[in-house]
Amino acid sequence: MALDQSFVGRTYPATAPYEVGREKIREFAEAIGDANPAYTDAEAAKALGHPDVIAPPTFVFAITYRAAGQVIEDPQLGLDYSRVVHGDQKFAYSRPVRAGDRLAVTSTIESIKSMAGNDLLTIRGEVHDEHGEHVVTAHTMLVARGAEAAEDAKDAKEGEA
Repeated sequence: MALDQSFVGRTYPATAPYEVGREKIREFAEAIGDANPAYTDAEAAKALGHPDVIAPPTFVFAITYRAAGQVIEDPQLGLDYSRVVHGDQKFAYSRPVRAGDRLAVTSTIESIKSMAGNDLLTIRGEVHDEHGEHVVTAHTMLVARGAEAAEDAKDAKEGEA
């Protein structure tokens, strides 16, 4: 069943603030293998003009994807999450995420498109700090595979075995 086009433009309430910690930034930078000292050393970050360590650009995904859960779990939208794969991700920054930031995300359904039996759902996450300053806009595209596409993928996988 196709997703309801009338949901395009629907905005969900802002999330509770997420406090960005130095240790979370360090762990994330290590996990992705990025040794940029601005992610782990406050003095290195200050030398670059930042007040504290900054997060790698993709760090905010964890925050915005959690916020997108409001959309994903909206029963009126009709999204069958068991058929969803992550399609694309884009970030547009006003400034880097910094240790000590308290970030809230407001999610909006930006588009719903049908293509080849699949629904493509794009969610825009506007991230602001505790002072209302815009930090980043994240665009997350999810692909909800149609029943036929899901069956084709299942048949192909079974054929490989």
